[in-house]
This record gives sequence, structure tokens and C-alpha cells, in this order.
Amino acid sequence: MISELLKKELQARVAHAVTSREAAVDVMKALQRHYGWLTDEAVGEAAELLGLTPLQVEELATFYEMIYRRPVGKRVIHVCDSISCWALGGESLMAHLAAALNIEPGGTTADGLFTLLPCCCLGNCGEAPTLMVGDTLHGRVTLERAGEILATERRQLAAAEG
Repeated sequence: MISELLKKELQARVAHAVTSREAAVDVMKALQRHYGWLTDEAVGEAAELLGLTPLQVEELATFYEMIYRRPVGKRVIHVCDSISCWALGGESLMAHLAAALNIEPGGTTADGLFTLLPCCCLGNCGEAPTLMVGDTLHGRVTLERAGEILATERRQLAAAEG
């Protein structure tokens, strides 16, 4: 259940959109931030806010790679697997991260901190290989730099738990 404050904020976003579908991704991302992922309850809340059916929201949610319809870790790591990133080592980067996190791509670490996902394109081809942690984009990621990024993320999570 969302708070009245969040509900009013989302209603305002929908009211300012030309169509309710224009606000759908913003609404789903806000609900995802609230719940940690887009739960069935959140799909219903989004549908009500947007004036859509839950099925219409589900269709939109499953179209977008960064809307999660299942639980994910506190930090989601997207590794670009576009042709540019693949050609410049993206496949090795994914394998390195999977080994470092002791999970398969698509999995979540046992401690619930990280989920590792391939992503069809992060729009950063000139800086390949690229990964994104949360909303932070990292380009020209070497295997060494990937380890540094993971270490930084672990420190930030530990400090937040603090």
C-alpha cells in the first residue's frame, strides 16, 4: 500500500501528462522504487492511477527491461550485450561479474544485494563495454574496473545499512 503523499504525487504526474500512458513508465518506476520491484499490488495501483486495466499495465511492464516483475537485489547491475559492447568484451565482462558475484546472469546474490542482468542496449555504444548499476552508467569498463565498481557498491550498501 502506498502512502497518500506518494499517491498524490503520482496523481499529479498523471494529470500533467497528455495521456495516461505517457505517465505509465514514471508511475511504474516510482512504485518499483517504493516496493523494490513491481509487485502485483503495484500493478493494480498503477492501473487505478492511470485509468488502465491491470493487464494493460502488465503489458507495459513486461515490455520495459528496467521494470522488474520479480524481486531483485538492492542493486541491479545491467550489462549491455549489444553488438558494440559484445565486440569490445561485454561477454567477458558478464562472465567476470557472474563469477565475482557467484551467480548466473539473471540471478540474485544470496545476500540479496545484487541482481545481474543482461540488457539489450544501454545507449552508450561509443563507451563500450558498458554496464549500469541502478541509474549510474559506467563506460569502457575493464575487468579490473568492474571489480572496483562492485567494491564501491558494496561499501555504499554497507554504509547505508550502517
